[in-house]
Amino acid sequence: MAAETSLPTNIETSSEEGLARSAAARAALADVAREPGAAKPDPILVADGITRAFGGLKAVDVAHLEVQRGVITALIGPNGAGKTTFFNLLTGFDRPDDGTWSFNGTKLNRMPAYRVARLGMVRTFQLTKVLSRLTVLENMRVAARGQTGERWWAALFAPLWRGQENENTDRAHDLLARFLLDKKAADFAGSLSGGQRKLLEMARALMVDPELVMLDEPMAGVNPALKQSLLGHVKSLRDEGRTVLFVEHDMDMVRDISDWVVVMAQGQVIAEGPPDSVMADPRVIDAYLGAHHDTKLTFEAEEKILDAAQQELAEEQENEQ
Repeated sequence: MAAETSLPTNIETSSEEGLARSAAARAALADVAREPGAAKPDPILVADGITRAFGGLKAVDVAHLEVQRGVITALIGPNGAGKTTFFNLLTGFDRPDDGTWSFNGTKLNRMPAYRVARLGMVRTFQLTKVLSRLTVLENMRVAARGQTGERWWAALFAPLWRGQENENTDRAHDLLARFLLDKKAADFAGSLSGGQRKLLEMARALMVDPELVMLDEPMAGVNPALKQSLLGHVKSLRDEGRTVLFVEHDMDMVRDISDWVVVMAQGQVIAEGPPDSVMADPRVIDAYLGAHHDTKLTFEAEEKILDAAQQELAEEQENEQ
């Protein structure tokens, strides 16, 4: 296992620098092949041969995937495609049966989730994981990296960590204001609405100052009034020079904010490319709607289907008797 390291540079940049990085990263995608497992000019995350089976079902079987640095990549696919399981494997919340993957060149095999986050690769969850009995501010402060007061011997001497805690508190307040949660800082996190919890998770992730932010269905269960706010926040992550990889079922959102789309079906990557080209890909349409969704049935075909259904029903009735 590679040694744990801090981020090589602070990812926070001026808006001009971030926008310039983002524009260059998106432009670099123009020459990338529109095929599964396509090589990227500057990948931040690379996965090879990742597999995970549950019993006899292979939930994830990704031969090769690269995520381009500095852009928003959407991971889409029908229910049961293996998207969240793949997220769990990459971030250390589950272990694959086989395969290797790396972040910024550092191998992550068998690395626990907390160390993955310290490297600068953080995630949120479809079902939010806020600490309900802590305040919103406490939820933010607990996410900060390298806190001296977390060491048992240093915790006894407040002067060793008080200044750092004050800096973390100031940073937390700044992020809460950015996500319009500053007025909720003293409230228990359990009192927040579903949409506010999503915002809190995103804000808390930024306390780590990550390079790669992975969002698992950020719009799931969110009030429509908050969706536009969340969309804006996701775009702002890219504009700061960060990389975003997100799972989503809302195709309007995918078209609106993603620079690149990866499609999974039955655990495998079946297509990659810009949103418009991917949405028109027959493989993607087949994965969502079925391979024969646009086939016109003949009278004979309809009769065969009806006969098969009637035969199956008759067999079930015989078994019951």
